[in-house]
Amino acid sequence: MRSIWRELEDYLRGFAGALPERPRAILVISGHWAAAQPTVNIGAAPPQLYDYGGFPDYTYRLQWPAPGSPRLAAEVRERLAAAGIASASDDQRGWDHGVFVPFKVMFPQADIPVVQLSLQQGLDPATHLAIGRALTSLRRDGALIIGSGQTYHNMCGFGGGQGPDPAAEAFDAWLRETMVDPSRRDEALFAWEQAPGARGAQPHEDHLLPLMVAAGAASGEPGQVAFYGHVLGKPISGFRFG
Repeated sequence: MRSIWRELEDYLRGFAGALPERPRAILVISGHWAAAQPTVNIGAAPPQLYDYGGFPDYTYRLQWPAPGSPRLAAEVRERLAAAGIASASDDQRGWDHGVFVPFKVMFPQADIPVVQLSLQQGLDPATHLAIGRALTSLRRDGALIIGSGQTYHNMCGFGGGQGPDPAAEAFDAWLRETMVDPSRRDEALFAWEQAPGARGAQPHEDHLLPLMVAAGAASGEPGQVAFYGHVLGKPISGFRFG
């Protein structure tokens, strides 16, 4: 089983070591939480949220007990308000698997405070780019912003065999080209559905929108392709800004 995920696991395992410095806190946007308004998890010690079904028993015993950060949560809401973006708070929600599964590999010590921010229902690209732009200054203040999703997220497609998938490759190639060019990134992301293979790779764009928040927070900055690999024959890429 590990061979299926080896490329991605190796990338995630080396993620923290490749950072220029240890972040004071992490803000994460996961494809597994959307709300009517952007909603900030303000809990000091969020529990685990096993938001999946049909997996082996041990997957419901996984633990990743990172602390929350009420301070960073307040800063997120302040910056959204300053940009005219209404937000809400939630002190009960736990870390969903879009957080604790990759972060358990990326930050196994679970010793960096984390805040989760929801997507906004409707999944409008311009809205999520604007949310990211409102949060740009957090990066200058030592916070790390992570979008947790997948560049390919078609569960039916994953079940279609492991041979080459030209449409999926075309969409991932489009994303890789788009992310590195700040002069056209926002405009291209507004119209992402027109990209080759877009809806085949993202039937429901909840796993693409976290990338748009991260890209918005780096508006005007070039991006880099930090990872390109395959899972079950489908391409998956990761990007870094700054």
